[in-house]
Amino acid sequence: MQPNQPSQVFLIDDNKQPLNPITPKQARNLLDKGKAAVFRQFPFTLILKRAIDNPTIYPLTLKIDPGARFTGIALLTGNTVIWVAQIEHRGQKIKDSLEHRSQMRRGRRSRKTRYRAARFDNRKRLKGWLPPSLMHRVQTVETWVKRLMRYCPVTEIWIEKVKFDMALILNSRHIRS
Repeated sequence: MQPNQPSQVFLIDDNKQPLNPITPKQARNLLDKGKAAVFRQFPFTLILKRAIDNPTIYPLTLKIDPGARFTGIALLTGNTVIWVAQIEHRGQKIKDSLEHRSQMRRGRRSRKTRYRAARFDNRKRLKGWLPPSLMHRVQTVETWVKRLMRYCPVTEIWIEKVKFDMALILNSRHIRS
């Protein structure tokens, strides 16, 4: 996860209820006056030392731009971006690790050891199965969404869904008119 600019500081009250994010300058003032303490380093979150009754909370929109290698996350209030980050996925590393484990199993089976019965018939994929690399991508984004909802008042979540016809892009002479 890599934070980018602009970045505001998340704020929660004494009861761990999310409040509006604040600027770094306001956060420094709260820390200097002893009204808040650091709750988390990333995403940087402060916890107030007292509860707030009926806080004025403006709605935040969480926008997600999923990708194969990176996923972009942005928190907006209206059209103003207040926090952005980029998640780097480990999809290829997971695939490489599974291939390595598979090769090690094959190597063990080819050695002169005791007989092992074939196991090719007892494997079924459950309904809704996803490859481990894709499952990791889904779970990582889900984890970050839940984490951000814990520290700021998110009212909407938008996910960009785009499908590209790569054959059409690569072979432009097949463009239909």
